[in-house]
Amino acid sequence: MTDEFNTVSEDELHAYVDGQLSQPERERIEAWLERHPARADEVRQWQAQAAALKSHFASYARSDDGDRSLVATGRPAPEAGATSSRGLLGRVAAGLLIFAAGALTGLYAPAIIAPDEPLQITEEPDTLPRQAQSAFLIYASEVRHPVEVGAGEQAHLATWLGKRLDYQLRIPDLSTLGFSLVGGRLVPVNGKAGAMLMYEDGTGQRLTVLLGRNTENRETSFRIASQGGVETFYWIDGRIGYAVTGEVPRELLQKVADECYRQFEGSSAS
Repeated sequence: MTDEFNTVSEDELHAYVDGQLSQPERERIEAWLERHPARADEVRQWQAQAAALKSHFASYARSDDGDRSLVATGRPAPEAGATSSRGLLGRVAAGLLIFAAGALTGLYAPAIIAPDEPLQITEEPDTLPRQAQSAFLIYASEVRHPVEVGAGEQAHLATWLGKRLDYQLRIPDLSTLGFSLVGGRLVPVNGKAGAMLMYEDGTGQRLTVLLGRNTENRETSFRIASQGGVETFYWIDGRIGYAVTGEVPRELLQKVADECYRQFEGSSAS
């Protein structure tokens, strides 16, 4: 007998993540995902990344009276209701792709788009925790490539990231709190080179430490931000901003942040 659950395509999975399916279709996809745990894990990662991108770039979303004409110009009228629905979904998907591409370009290549105009996001007081939470959601769930340089090359990792930050980076040792270094990677913070360090405990629970330059702030301030179960302790010390992020109890995360603060005090910013 033919198994109806084998009919789920890649396009249907993406439509499921994007919320473009009807309730019966969603139930069929969810039933199929229960039978395919590997794909279910992949879909959860897509959902986390989509949520992170949506949150991170929400302030850039703009609408204009001429937007509808941009997607409608030169399009022939649909011949039937089904075709109309498909065309509408296509235009919506294209619009979302254009928005995501524009937002990512704004994050990774601001000098190419507007070399004389600083990104407005750098002036927002909560930009550091937002970026830290986005990085955590995207990379902490990654199975094969969560970091660029592993813990086995810790000396190289500290030198490489420290050079990009223009900062004498000392990687915190969190072993007394049950966390070991996974590694780190270069990430954009406020449109400049930043560093992300990743740690995990014996159960595989991960947390991240984000460092980025914040030349507009000279005052040390220790604060906490929460978003969807993700907690971030962050502070500014001199020209460097720090953020510790995880889905662990707040008391534990605060201990991690305190330990990072103590060890980072021995580092010197240029």
